[in-house]
Amino acid sequence: MAAVTPIHSTSATEDAFAQPLLPDAQGQNLFAADPDLRGLLALYLDPNLFAHLLPHIERLGALAGTRLDTAAAIADRNPSQLHHRARNGEHRQWIEKHPAYRQLEQVAFAEYGLAAMSHRAGVLDWPSPLPPLVKYALTYVFVQAEFGVCCPLSMTDAAARTISKFADPALAARYLPGLTAQDMDTLTQGAMFMTEQGAGSDVGATRTQARREHNEWRLYGDKWFCSNADAGVALVLARPQGAATGTRGLSLFLLPARLPDGRANRYRIVRLKDKLGTRAMPSGEIILEGATAYMVGDPERGFVQMADMINMSRLSNGMRAAGLMRRALTEALFIARGRDAFGQPLIHLPLMRRQLLKIMLAAESARTITFRTALELAQADAGDPAARLRVRLLTPLLKFRACRDARRAAGDAMEVRGGAGYIEEWSDARVLRDAHLGSIWEGTSNIVALDVMRAIRREAALDALQPALEALIDSLPTGPLREALALQLQRACQFARDCAANNDEANARQAATGLYYASAAVYLADEGRQLGQREHNARRQLLAGLCIVHRLQARDPLHSSPIQNEQRVADQLLSEAPVSTQTTNELLQSMFLKRE
Repeated sequence: MAAVTPIHSTSATEDAFAQPLLPDAQGQNLFAADPDLRGLLALYLDPNLFAHLLPHIERLGALAGTRLDTAAAIADRNPSQLHHRARNGEHRQWIEKHPAYRQLEQVAFAEYGLAAMSHRAGVLDWPSPLPPLVKYALTYVFVQAEFGVCCPLSMTDAAARTISKFADPALAARYLPGLTAQDMDTLTQGAMFMTEQGAGSDVGATRTQARREHNEWRLYGDKWFCSNADAGVALVLARPQGAATGTRGLSLFLLPARLPDGRANRYRIVRLKDKLGTRAMPSGEIILEGATAYMVGDPERGFVQMADMINMSRLSNGMRAAGLMRRALTEALFIARGRDAFGQPLIHLPLMRRQLLKIMLAAESARTITFRTALELAQADAGDPAARLRVRLLTPLLKFRACRDARRAAGDAMEVRGGAGYIEEWSDARVLRDAHLGSIWEGTSNIVALDVMRAIRREAALDALQPALEALIDSLPTGPLREALALQLQRACQFARDCAANNDEANARQAATGLYYASAAVYLADEGRQLGQREHNARRQLLAGLCIVHRLQARDPLHSSPIQNEQRVADQLLSEAPVSTQTTNELLQSMFLKRE
C-alpha cells in the first residue's frame, strides 16, 4: 500500500515559530470554577439540605462545562423548524427540535426537575418541595451553558404557581400533574401568550377577545410573540365581550394545546421568529381561531393574576442574567490568568484588571440580589406580608439592572478573549446574543423601571425594604464601610421616594439603579460579615466597597481612581481566594480615605 503524503508537513523551522495556543476553559466544572457559590449556599441553606444538594450541583457544574455546553452550541446552530403538514397530506402542525435541544430539556426538566421542585416533593429525592433558592442556584449553573431552555423552564414553573394560586381546584387537578412531571413523555410544558402587535408594553391595549359559545370560552385574536410556541398549556390574557377597556377588563385563561378528547385546539402557529439569540427555543406568532380556553380565577383580576406569573418570570430573568455574567467572568478570568501579553499575564495589566473588576462587580451584585430575593420569596409564600413587599420591589430592581449589566459584561468579556471571542465556536458570541434578551422579555428596561416606581408609590414596598437593609447595616462593626453604606442607602431611598411621589418618569431608571446598587452593597457587606466569621473570608465586603465607590458616590471623570490601594484590592478580588477580615478592613480603610 502506498504511503500517504501529508498535504502539509511541519519542519523544525516551523516548530521554532509555533504560536502559543489560546487558553481554552472547555471541560472545566462551572460550579468548581466559582468558589464563592459553595460558601453562599452553605450560608443560606439548612445544613442538611446543603449537604444533600452539594453532589447534585457539583454534577450539574461538570455537565454545564462539558456535555451541556456542547449541546447548547449545536442547538444554537440548528434552530427549531415548524412543519404544517404530514407527509401523507394531513394538515398537522408540529415543531421539530434538534436532538441537542432535547438533551438539554432532558437534563433540565427530567433529571433535575427544575420546573417541578417548587411544587411537589420527591425532586432530587428531597422529601418536600425545595425552597426557591435551590431552584435558582441550580438554574444559575445550568444557564451558564444554555439560556434558551431556561425560558420554558421558567414559564412552566410560573404557570404551575399561577394555576395553583388562582385556578379552580378541578382545573388545577387536571393540569398540575403534567406541569410538574419529570417524565418527558408525560410532561406538559407551559407558556404565556400575551404580546400583541398593538399591545406590547401597553398590555391594556390587548385586543384578543373571549366569547362565550356553546357553554364554553372561545378565544379569538392574534398573539405576536409566543415563546415555547408548542407548549402543552399557555396562560393567555383576553377581553371577554362587553368587558371594560384597559387592564381592568382583561381576564386570564388557560389555553391547552389539546382538548380533553385529544383533538388539537383551534389555534395555529403562523411562523417561528428568527431571533438574535435563544435560536433553538421556538418563539412564534399564533392566531387564535375560536380556541377553547378555561377562565382562571376572578374574571376582573386577570391582569393582576398574570402579573404574578410575570413577576416570577422577571425574577428568573434576573437570575439568568446573573448566570450569564458569571459565565462571562469565568471565561475572562481563565483567559487573563493563562495568556501573556507584553511579557506578563494579562491579569497583571492595570486596564485589564479594572475591566475584570467591572465584570465581577456586576456579576456578584446580581447573584446576591437574586439569592436574597429567593430567600424573601420563601418567607412571602409562608405568609410574611413584609417579605412579599420586599419581593415586589427587589424583583423589578433585579430584572431592570442585572439584565442591562449583563449586556455590557458579556461584551467586555468578549474583549478579553479578543478576536477569537467574536468567533461563534467560542461561548462569548452566544452569551452576548442571549444577554440582550433579558432587557426585552417580560418588560423592557423603561417599563420595569416604572414598575419599580409603582411598587414604591402604590404599595409602599420601600417601607418594607429600607428598614430590613438598615438592620443589616446596624449588624456591621463600626467603621468606614458601615458609615458609607448608611449614607448611600439613605440617599438612594430618598431619591427613589421623591421620583415615585412626583411621578418623575424621566429619572426612574436612575433612581432604580441607585436603589439596586445600594441594596446590593448592603447585602454584599452582610455576606462578607457572615462568611468572615464562618470561613475567614470577608472578600465580599470589598465588593460592597466597590459598589459604593463606583456606583453610588459622585466621581470626577477627570480625576484618577478614588481608591488609594486599587491594585491591592484587585489582587484580593481577582484571585477569588479567601480574604481575612483583617485584610479586608485594612483595604476598606484606604478605600474610603478622602483624596485632596
